[in-house]
Amino acid sequence: MRRVLVALIFVAVSLNYVDRQVLALLKPTLEAEFNWTDQEFAHLGSVFQIAAAAALLFVGWFVDKIGVRWALGLGVAVWSAAGMAHAFASSVQQFVVARAALAAAESIGTPSAVKAGAVYLPLKERSLGLGLFNTAPNIGAILTPLLIPPLALMWGWRAAFLVTGGLGFVWLIFWWLGTRNLRPVATTTSAAQDAHETRWSVLLTDRRSWAVAGAKALTDQVWWFVLFWMPDFFHRQFGMAQADLGYPIAIIFTLAALGALSSGLLFPRLLDRGLSVNAARKTSMLFYATLILPMALALYTSSPWIAAGLIGLALFAHQGFSTNIFGLTADVVPLPRVARVIALGAVCGNLTGAGIIELSGWSLTNGVGYWPMFAICSVAYFLATAWVHLLVPVVRPSHA
Repeated sequence: MRRVLVALIFVAVSLNYVDRQVLALLKPTLEAEFNWTDQEFAHLGSVFQIAAAAALLFVGWFVDKIGVRWALGLGVAVWSAAGMAHAFASSVQQFVVARAALAAAESIGTPSAVKAGAVYLPLKERSLGLGLFNTAPNIGAILTPLLIPPLALMWGWRAAFLVTGGLGFVWLIFWWLGTRNLRPVATTTSAAQDAHETRWSVLLTDRRSWAVAGAKALTDQVWWFVLFWMPDFFHRQFGMAQADLGYPIAIIFTLAALGALSSGLLFPRLLDRGLSVNAARKTSMLFYATLILPMALALYTSSPWIAAGLIGLALFAHQGFSTNIFGLTADVVPLPRVARVIALGAVCGNLTGAGIIELSGWSLTNGVGYWPMFAICSVAYFLATAWVHLLVPVVRPSHA
C-alpha cells in the first residue's frame, strides 16, 4: 500500500507541474495572439504565486484536518478543472481568473505529499519517498516541453490546456480505488496533544517552523524563476523557436529529477556511515548549496546546450536541497502540524517567487537583462543553510 501511495502521489505532483507549465511554454503563441508585453506576462506569473500563497494560509489546516486522501483528491479535481478553463479564456482578465483558481487548488499538492510521507512512511523510507515526490515536478516539467509545443502546433493552444487538465480526472479514479486501505505507520498522539500542537500560537513561536519557512523563502524563488522564465530565456538568448524550446528545458528538468532522487539516496547513506541525523541533513544541504554556484555562467556561453547543462546542474542542486527541507520538516515537526508548517514555508516561497518573477519582468523591460536573477540564485542556498543552522542548531527527530 505504501508503494501504491508513493506512485499515485508521484503522478499527481507530475500532473500538477504539467498544468502550471503549459502557459510558460505557450508564451510566444499567446504573446502574439493577445499582444502581451514581458511585464504583463510577468503579472500572470505573480498572480499565480500570490494566489497560491493566499490559499496556502488555509491549505495546511485543511490537509491536517481532513487527511491526505480527501484533501489531495479534491485538490486534483479543482486544479484539473481550472487548467481546462484556460482553453476558454479570451482576455488577460480571464487568464488571470483561471491562473488564480489553478494556483489555489494546486497549492494543496506539496503539503499533502509531505504529510503523507510523515504519516505513512517510516524514517528510513521517508527520505527516499520524499525524494520521489520531489522528483515528480521535474517529470512533469520534462514531459510538458516535449509534448505541449507539438500538441499546440497540431491542434491549437486551447487543446493543450484541455488535454493536460483532463488527465487529472483520470488520475482521480485510481486515487480513490488505490488508497482505500491506507494505515498510518507513524506514532499517533492523543486528541488533547493534537489540539495543543495545532494551535497557530504554538506553530508560530516554534523556531523549527521558521527554519523551514526561511529556507523555503530563500530557495523556492529559484525554482519559480526557472520554471516560469527559462523558455523565454532560451528564446531570447539563443533565438530558439517554440518548437525547439522543449529540448533544453527537458535537459534542465531531467537533471533536476536526478537531484531529488540523489538526495533521497544520499541522506540514508550518510546515516548508514554513522553520521547523526543532524550531520547528515546539514552535510547534504551544504553539498547542494555548493553545486548551484556555476549557474550564472549560463549567461556567458554561446551554446544553448551548455547553458541548459549549467542551469540543469543548478536545479539538480535545488531539488536535492528542497528534498532535505521536506525531510527536515517530516523529521522534526510534530505530526499534527506537518502540513501547516510546509504550507507556511510554501507561502513564503510563493511570495519570494512572485517577487523574482516581477523583478525579471522589470529587468527585461528596462534592458537590464537576466543577470540580477542569476546572481540571486547563486547565493540563495548558502544563506538558507546558514538560516537553518541558526534556528535549528541540532536536528532531533520528533517521531519515528
